[in-house]
Amino acid sequence: MTGTTPPAAPTRGREITVTGIDGAGKSTLAARLHQALNDAGQPTVLIGKHTTTVPMDEDLSAYLDRVNAVVYRRDARVARTCGDHYWLLQLAAWYALQDRLVIQPALAAGTHVILDNAHHKILARYAVNPGPLTRLAEQVFAHLTEPDLVIFLQIGAQEALARKGTFSSLETGHSGDGDADFVCYQDAVLAQLRKQEQQGGWLSVDVTDLDRETVFKTAAAALADRLQLPI
Repeated sequence: MTGTTPPAAPTRGREITVTGIDGAGKSTLAARLHQALNDAGQPTVLIGKHTTTVPMDEDLSAYLDRVNAVVYRRDARVARTCGDHYWLLQLAAWYALQDRLVIQPALAAGTHVILDNAHHKILARYAVNPGPLTRLAEQVFAHLTEPDLVIFLQIGAQEALARKGTFSSLETGHSGDGDADFVCYQDAVLAQLRKQEQQGGWLSVDVTDLDRETVFKTAAAALADRLQLPI
């Protein structure tokens, strides 16, 4: 009896993360890369902060959605009352579940992941005021899947504000509701992201004077060069 050759395991998918301060254009670029990769015949999923679907598992999807509701769909007054320590641990639980239940299975199946919900900005926010929570944040996110490429969209807070027009209290670090509060806080977050970038491996793109098409072409060229993913 002739033995049969087992099917080859799928080639692992690639994880591409887009990061930057609020208003940098992360979601726009992530959506464009997702569409372009799929159009090029590269199976790809776009994962954001409200992605809760676990393929073929309604129970896990429902559970992930409930965790998402606690973290991202809460009353603002409740959020302030619970405090930073509590929210850091809730965020850690959310990121851990999304990584384990959604991202890792997709990558293992050979599907690429565009992540518009990475933890880098969370780390930067907790590092704005260094202390015990900064060190805890580094620990609770350390186990997450390492991206194959981090695309860092750099833009100053003043320019980001001009793009956004409006902002939430979270986007000022709950420091106030004025434009100056947004600019001060976001510039501090940007400085912390730049420190993370120095650890190496990121693609940094200054998007201040670039249109969306140019930003996309720059990112697409990096995917082809660094990850051999032509689009």
